[in-house]
Amino acid sequence: MKEIVTGENNMADIFDKIISGEIPAYKVYEDDDVLAFLDLSQATPGHTLVVPKAEVANIFEYDTDLAQRVLGKLPMIARAIQASDPAIIGMNIISNNGAAAGQSVFHSHFHLLPRYADDGIVIPAPDHSSDYDADTYAAIAAKISANFN
Repeated sequence: MKEIVTGENNMADIFDKIISGEIPAYKVYEDDDVLAFLDLSQATPGHTLVVPKAEVANIFEYDTDLAQRVLGKLPMIARAIQASDPAIIGMNIISNNGAAAGQSVFHSHFHLLPRYADDGIVIPAPDHSSDYDADTYAAIAAKISANFN
């Protein structure tokens, strides 16, 4: 088994320990690239984490190949979660990237959060569209577009 070196103190994070089997998990799917298991918080029933087995802290560290191999599994896993409970009427797929975005485990992961009628979960970000005009939108779009190779 490879030595896992992560974080400032070179300690394996909790997801590395789950991947290696050092910590048990309620696994729902596993292959060479990803492990999907129930989040112990169960914000709603079926709340699942999808974790790449590769060492990447966040979305900014993925290359195209890894992104295809990991993110390409999300629809399949989401469909399995949805099929597991006829009461599921939607799904949020959430990934916090960086401390400022609320990431608390610095090993990339995706929350698949099944949605149920009246589940009380509030996700949408606030609407700040009134703060922007056409010129502001165009300037932001141009700054982002300029960074594609």
